[in-house]
Amino acid sequence: MIHVADPTMVDLRGKPIKGAQCRFDPELHTGPARITAESPEEREAREAVAISVCETCPLRLPCLEYAVATLPQTGVWAGFTAEEIAALAAISFGAVA
Repeated sequence: MIHVADPTMVDLRGKPIKGAQCRFDPELHTGPARITAESPEEREAREAVAISVCETCPLRLPCLEYAVATLPQTGVWAGFTAEEIAALAAISFGAVA
């Protein structure tokens, strides 16, 4: 899955997403390349920094909207891990049903 930092990323309305803070260090939000091991402690520390970057991002709400709609399997999106996004989506979709 691509992350918001990908320059070809568009929102759910097809408009280009520009200004995302994660574009400066996408690996911070997605983790190291699959060939590089990351310990649980390293992952926790990396995700904490990524979450703090998201807190000041002007695109946090559109990023969250995209993440809840697409349910990424990895990464930090709008200040939430993929696991947290899945839980938010379950709550949101449960409230609609």
